[in-house]
Amino acid sequence: YRPAMSTELEACLPIELRGPGTTIARIAAGLSGAGVYRVEAAGRAYVLKVAAPQEPLEGWRVRIDIQRAAADACVAPRVVHVDETRHAVVTELVADRSLVARFVDPATRAAAIGAALRRVHALPIPDGAVARDPRAFLATIWAGLAGFPLPAWVGDVVRCALDESPPPSDRAAVLSHNDVNPSNLVYDGDRVLFLDWDTAGANDPLYDLAAVAVFLRLDDATSATLIAAHDQAPVAAPLPARFDYLRRLVAALCGTLFLHVARASGHAGASGPETIDLVPTLADVYGGMRGGAIDPRTPDGQWQFGQALLKASALVHPRDAS
Repeated sequence: YRPAMSTELEACLPIELRGPGTTIARIAAGLSGAGVYRVEAAGRAYVLKVAAPQEPLEGWRVRIDIQRAAADACVAPRVVHVDETRHAVVTELVADRSLVARFVDPATRAAAIGAALRRVHALPIPDGAVARDPRAFLATIWAGLAGFPLPAWVGDVVRCALDESPPPSDRAAVLSHNDVNPSNLVYDGDRVLFLDWDTAGANDPLYDLAAVAVFLRLDDATSATLIAAHDQAPVAAPLPARFDYLRRLVAALCGTLFLHVARASGHAGASGPETIDLVPTLADVYGGMRGGAIDPRTPDGQWQFGQALLKASALVHPRDAS
């Protein structure tokens, strides 16, 4: 489409991509308020991301530096253009060749992602990069849900994640992507690439690995393959206590975040006594998404996804494990 707004967006593009044949279509709006658009120009496709007006320039510059370094390391799409005045960045649109189709065996798939994350974590942490504290973020999101009708078990899971003492880390902080979920993973036929670097910063390397394990529903044996590919060394059983803890924390954090998004999108919250046993699992939700019964872009889909993640956190907790 080419309404008046597209003229302003087109100004974010390099000159060679502007013109009457250029089309710009909105893809999504990020949680930060950024606008994300698909650009078709000169027979090729790109992604334009325009940061929210209130975002500080220095923080945005650090993110762009990280994204450029990741692209140079072949773990992110190529950066085509940066417009500092408009807080805009244009990257190549990568056609996903399906990681699942290429690597049918979950262990082989996990090994490919682990090796790619090793390259991410080898990138230098730039000056000004934010150190992410997922427990503090969970506490903030949870406080923001005050007054929203929630099943009692949700509060139990969140409080458990917040009250649990983290096992000590024996790894140095690295540059972490911090949002490795399936929507931010693509396979271009040759490489595993990571999208959306908005939350990248210094963190425990096991955090990204734990996120992969949660969202891809990896069992312990496959999680060991993931960690071994990342570390380029065998992993002794049982899995590191820190990794197990981070799986619970990631699931609780992401689940709570999805409930927050559902509320902001207009979901009314719990409508009656809802128990954890009645909540669909992540496998159920993924099946519903594939069949079209669940849409994570809708309030109800976000509500179901959030609860499924929180259930996953509860199911891997030592007190609930069998």
